[in-house]
Amino acid sequence: MRFRLTAPLRQFMLTMMLAVLAVLVVPAAHATEAEVTSAKLEATDEGYRISASFSFELSRGLVDAIAKEIPLSFTTEVELTRPRWYWLDEKTIRSIQTVRIAYNPWTRNYTGTINNGLQQNFATLEDALALVLRPRRWIVADKSSLTPGAIYNVGVKLKLDLSYLPKTFLITSLNDSDWRFSSDWKRFTFKAEEK
Repeated sequence: MRFRLTAPLRQFMLTMMLAVLAVLVVPAAHATEAEVTSAKLEATDEGYRISASFSFELSRGLVDAIAKEIPLSFTTEVELTRPRWYWLDEKTIRSIQTVRIAYNPWTRNYTGTINNGLQQNFATLEDALALVLRPRRWIVADKSSLTPGAIYNVGVKLKLDLSYLPKTFLITSLNDSDWRFSSDWKRFTFKAEEK
């Protein structure tokens, strides 16, 4: 018995083959990636400070968004956990710093705001992004919050924080790969200072 394809079935199969071919031939759009180039924790008299630097290039879409007065917020996350052999790791500290970059067309300046507090003006976008690329060392833990002599796992990550976008723009940005911007976790170990 011979099997014959009907016209609608032939059209469906052809459409499916073209769709598979399009997926294989057209390169996938990749999200902008950031990289944690260095990260270390330092003990100071005030507490434990994180020193980190990042590497990334903003996509044309993100640069255009800033130029159109849509401020972008970059969040750096730091997590400290203490490993335990008898149970899950103890989550000790989680610290976040957010840098908001905005453009003012009247003054033709870029503004960098750290944690809704310290604000600085910059002549160029590159100068403003230096706040994100090389954040100031900030205290992530008090001296008393870490056990002296204990070993901690430290993780550092940078991401474009969409929660700060205007609600009307948020839906559009979720479908655009330019707006999925983050680094992988950079992990290292740190021994807390002995008393």
